[in-house]
Amino acid sequence: MGLVILAAVIQIVRSLLGGFLMGAADLVPGVSGGTIALVIGIYERLIASIKEASSALGVLLKGSWAGFRDHLGRVEWLLVIPLLVGILTAVVSLASLLEHQLETNPTIMAGAFFGLVLGSVMIEWGLVKQPHSLHYAIGAVVALVTFVSLGLGEETTVADPSLVVFFLSGALAICAMILPGISGSLILLLIGMYPVVLGAVNDRDYAAVGVFVLGAIVGLAIFSQVLHWALANHHDVVLAGLVGLMAGSLRVLWPWPEGVESSALGAPGSDVVPVVIAAVVGLVLVYVISLLATGREKVNEPQPIS
Repeated sequence: MGLVILAAVIQIVRSLLGGFLMGAADLVPGVSGGTIALVIGIYERLIASIKEASSALGVLLKGSWAGFRDHLGRVEWLLVIPLLVGILTAVVSLASLLEHQLETNPTIMAGAFFGLVLGSVMIEWGLVKQPHSLHYAIGAVVALVTFVSLGLGEETTVADPSLVVFFLSGALAICAMILPGISGSLILLLIGMYPVVLGAVNDRDYAAVGVFVLGAIVGLAIFSQVLHWALANHHDVVLAGLVGLMAGSLRVLWPWPEGVESSALGAPGSDVVPVVIAAVVGLVLVYVISLLATGREKVNEPQPIS
């Protein structure tokens, strides 16, 4: 009995720490919480538990209490609950620091994010199992469309978003969180909600944060099913599209726009050296994470649980 309790405690502590790392990663555009899950060896177990939980909700809506209890019984609660606590702890404790750095060192932070996303592009392409001309074409087209689309508007931040926007943003961001190589924060950055959500967390805007979390729950329930099907049937096509999305999104992370609210690309400024250093540090960080992940767990390749 003592060994069982000790094993449970160790599982909870590991999940708490893992959740904190995942939450910290998803606050930063470019590093995916899914990648961190790969690093610490829980990705397949996490996706399986999310899928079972969403299936439980599905059968409950159909009125099947027996099916509901059956699916919930398959969820690894000692993994999931501490993981969620760790993620929320990281978001609440680190949001203020990141918001401050974005305000005081925007160029340096943009450089670091640029390096993180560039590194994630390289990692994500490495996950394509059998790349050929179709995948290169898909990646190039998505990258071009994303790059051009991001240059059409001048506003990069949503002004006074409604609760509906917070809900939809949470649903979109959580989808990215469980994909290795693409960050939920990157999605928020692309749709102009990244600084808004950070500000809501830092200002303790419980209504906005609560609606955002509700959107994330709904998005996670739906997307876990879609992700399982898409990766099982169109794995390389899906990843090629994600690579293109991240590559095209580098436009919004260019450290030297022509104006504060401009999407036009300007020339490098006098701070080019520290910005380049920050970008290199970001790229190396993602590369180190990918090395740690190698051999631990791969997307769509279940590993035996010891």
